[in-house]
Amino acid sequence: MSKDRLSAKKEVQTTKNFVFSKENYLLMIASVAIVFIGFALMVGSEDIFDFRKLTLAPIVVLVGFVVGIFAIMRKSK
Repeated sequence: MSKDRLSAKKEVQTTKNFVFSKENYLLMIASVAIVFIGFALMVGSEDIFDFRKLTLAPIVVLVGFVVGIFAIMRKSK
């Protein structure tokens, strides 16, 4: 009986409880990719007052940050 108790304790100790699930990590990776795309949109043409640089890129970056916050706040199942 003592061997069963020892093996049960070892099994309990080896299980790890992670703060985030796989879905949270995938959402965080997606948010980093969206932010990177937003910054990539800011680079480029010589026209400073281009719609892409002035409006679209900051919106994409903000969406990436919102997805990142959502990834952190989402509870794993």
